[in-house]
Amino acid sequence: MRVVAAMSGGVDSAVAAARMLDAGHDVVGVHLALSRSAATLRESARGCCTIEDAGDARRVADRLGIPFYVWDMAEAFQRDVMDDFVAEYEAGRTPNPCLRCNEKIKFAALLDKALALGFDAVATGHYAQVVEGAQGRELHRAVDMAKDQSYVLGVLDADQLARSFFPLGDTTKPQIREEAAARGFAVAKKPDSHDICFIADGDTRGWLAGRLGERPGEIVDEGSGEVVGAHQGAYGFTVGQRRGLGLDRSSLDGSPRFVTRVDASANRVFIGTPDLLGVRQVVGDSVRWCGPAPTGEVSVGAQLRAHGEEVPAVARVEEGSRLVVDLDAAVRGVAPGQSVVLYKGTRVVGSATISETSR
Repeated sequence: MRVVAAMSGGVDSAVAAARMLDAGHDVVGVHLALSRSAATLRESARGCCTIEDAGDARRVADRLGIPFYVWDMAEAFQRDVMDDFVAEYEAGRTPNPCLRCNEKIKFAALLDKALALGFDAVATGHYAQVVEGAQGRELHRAVDMAKDQSYVLGVLDADQLARSFFPLGDTTKPQIREEAAARGFAVAKKPDSHDICFIADGDTRGWLAGRLGERPGEIVDEGSGEVVGAHQGAYGFTVGQRRGLGLDRSSLDGSPRFVTRVDASANRVFIGTPDLLGVRQVVGDSVRWCGPAPTGEVSVGAQLRAHGEEVPAVARVEEGSRLVVDLDAAVRGVAPGQSVVLYKGTRVVGSATISETSR
């Protein structure tokens, strides 16, 4: 099988490419250039897609003896991930750019280009497993639960899953680093990238302010309805946030306050006590199924954050396109724009983008 190995320049994608080659596939390494002004050198574990990363990926490909190319996808990444990220925050929602990147870039733009060039599939260094089931390929959690990335792959549909390989799903991260060292890869000890790749300094609010400008507004206490503070842009806040509110707690009986909702249309941020954060139902749109769509009510596990715990739930589809998920236990800090991913055991059933929450 002719396979494109997406090589970020990190240890995971390096070992994934090597394993695909060991399995007898015809492998070509591809590094995605996602920024037109990529930094020359990585300064920390934040960010990715630097010139240094491209060089690391090329050196691994040379060691494996496989062809290597850099594909420019900066325009698609800007439009489908970065611009979407800004628009979602501006609308008072909290997006997950990693899911959007997987949906729009790695398993859409990249996969589409690979297929157009005559390749059969794409392999990545994500920690997840593909299992051959009775109704086709299934997406499952990785063996290493600390590194499991099935949540951010929950946007894949059956056709995309049929042409995707995740060679690391049966291995732990320490074992991957040991294997990389044994293969002589210089990236064996390279730190993992984390946080949002296009906000290298981790200052999301500052990054958004540079694009949306200051938009002064009020902070309102949910309980009393009183204005208790001011902000420079509602886009800088997300449900469940406690730090950075700039409030005088002495005027609020000294109790901690959290963001309970963001009203983008009124440019208002609402805060409240922890008991107002618990959510028992979420409604989602943009539903994606990793296989046949379930019918009627189904008992599932629902995961609401990339590193959140799975919560027992009952899910159903209403009006043909709305996914309604009733949670067995209240979950705090769930925001519109985030994703709910449904599981049946270790298998990913599907996902949706949260549009509404209810206590």
